[in-house]
Amino acid sequence: MNFNNRKDLVFIILAGFFVTNAIVAELIGGKLVQFFGIFTQSIGIILWPFVFVLTDLINEHFGKQGVRKLTYITIALIIYTYLIISWGMAIPATDFSPVGQETFQTVFGQSQWIIVGSIIAFLCSQLIDVYVFWIFKNRTGNRMIWLRATGSTLVSQLVDTFVVQYIAFVLPGKWAFDQFVVNAFWGYLFKLLVALALIPVIYVMHFVIRKYLGNIDSEKAG
Repeated sequence: MNFNNRKDLVFIILAGFFVTNAIVAELIGGKLVQFFGIFTQSIGIILWPFVFVLTDLINEHFGKQGVRKLTYITIALIIYTYLIISWGMAIPATDFSPVGQETFQTVFGQSQWIIVGSIIAFLCSQLIDVYVFWIFKNRTGNRMIWLRATGSTLVSQLVDTFVVQYIAFVLPGKWAFDQFVVNAFWGYLFKLLVALALIPVIYVMHFVIRKYLGNIDSEKAG
């Protein structure tokens, strides 16, 4: 990879934000919060719409292979994070540790369920996102960016939300099934609203990237 090459640099920046958002979402995912006093969600839900925006940007400028490779790398790094957390929990805290063993176990033990659910949901949703994105892309060409971005997110976020929340909260007994259905539905709706709100951001980012890359033909990456 040539760090003086503009296209390589754009990919590194997008990939950096992509991986960071995904891993941070896993680590903070054990904290549940109430949105608008209506539904309960993991605080990590705030970051996932940004991950899917980045997916669309990478899809547009670096093609299917760019997204797939980055998805596999991110999953490997999430698994690595899971192993490090497990190792950290296995080592007892000292009596004078500011973070006690029980507290550490509570925070990161719950995150393990989030991570397991996210790995499965993330892989499925990303592959679906790529597939749906290119159905729209092949039909619309360079037009209607909002349609392929929103359409791919509409389908992939449905899979992501319901799969991850079932594994993360129903399997460990945190939520009853009916509670899961309600919260997953509202969580999905929340992600869609955020995705719609981010459409102007997608257009701005596309403009900035194309302006920066100049005459480089990003279409060939697909």
